[in-house]
Amino acid sequence: MFSFLCVSRASCYTLNYTVGKGPQKGITVVQKNHYLVAGLAPIKTANPVKMAGDAQDYEVTITHTFVDGLINVLTSGLYNPTTTIVKK
Repeated sequence: MFSFLCVSRASCYTLNYTVGKGPQKGITVVQKNHYLVAGLAPIKTANPVKMAGDAQDYEVTITHTFVDGLINVLTSGLYNPTTTIVKK
């Protein structure tokens, strides 16, 4: 049962998309997104285009890390961080 819950929750917490040909240089930029009330009220969100800089080819992943999920649980969903990762 526990493994089913882990697997079922993991898929809906990650968004991936590729721009251009995908990562070419091997550079990774990471920023946090901050939300309140189960993600309904954004406080600060990362801008993947700005994170990519002048790169034309990159990959974006927006996910809940283990620490993000732990913080969400500890605050009972009042604070809900996510992580944006841009690979150039």
